[in-house]
Amino acid sequence: MKVGFIGLGGMGSGIARNLINAGHELAVYNRTRSKAEGLARAGARIAATPVEAASGAEAVITMLADDRAVEETIFEPGNAIDSIAAGAVHISMSTISVALSRRLAQAHRQRGQQYVSAPVFGRPDAAAAGKLFVVAAGPAGEVERCRALLDAIGQKTFVAGEDAPSANVIKLSGNFLLTVVIEGLAEAVALVRKSGLDPNAFLEIMTGSLFPSPVYRNYGAMIAADNFEPVGFKLPLGFKDNRLFLAAAEEAEVPVPIASLVHDRFLAALAQGLGEADWAAIARMSFQDAGLRKEAAR
Repeated sequence: MKVGFIGLGGMGSGIARNLINAGHELAVYNRTRSKAEGLARAGARIAATPVEAASGAEAVITMLADDRAVEETIFEPGNAIDSIAAGAVHISMSTISVALSRRLAQAHRQRGQQYVSAPVFGRPDAAAAGKLFVVAAGPAGEVERCRALLDAIGQKTFVAGEDAPSANVIKLSGNFLLTVVIEGLAEAVALVRKSGLDPNAFLEIMTGSLFPSPVYRNYGAMIAADNFEPVGFKLPLGFKDNRLFLAAAEEAEVPVPIASLVHDRFLAALAQGLGEADWAAIARMSFQDAGLRKEAAR
């Protein structure tokens, strides 16, 4: 397919490269042009603007940081929504609000364009390896038309129904569950450390018995070591997703007290200067509450 790809950050670059490797024809756009140059060497065409990336494309994929970036790209005068052809599909892979996804669906429908929401689960290494999990929602025929693209970037696609914002509800809820795992691990490891026990031995027991999961192994290793490098998902982005989950829950009149606690963990971590750390660094707040210093984890 002819694809306009907008957004070449840590996730977008890997996704775009896998689409090129699968034989799709890409025009790529990123505000920082240097991030597109490696893809140009792989066969992509660099577009000067989002409009140019979208023009003539059968599918336009956006993988951007937040609602504001998507709104600026799609809705500002002269940007992509005016250049997407009638019948072409916009695939939004960004983690955005349910409200914005609803707005996108309506705006594309009014212009005779198609819209599929397809956020993904996975970190940049999974994106590069084509091992993401995709949650897609939108008109059944359009989801099926996009299947070759989705199969090229992920190990499995889950179809969440014909209402596009459904995928965003699932994505935000999934990310919330990850923060619950991180918070739970942080509190447990704080107790283990303060009891004079080896947090790595504790983690080995937990992942070898009750929680044999990559999520517990990977985040648990970071938390046990109190080392949040390499950064797979920056803490401010996790904070953004937490706020979007809280907003969706408020609109649906669903109390989410644990999400409110996690919100304060993120805020405290940002106040402590951890804005460049992985989002799992909210664990440091549990350690500080327990009177534990970072050096004690080494």
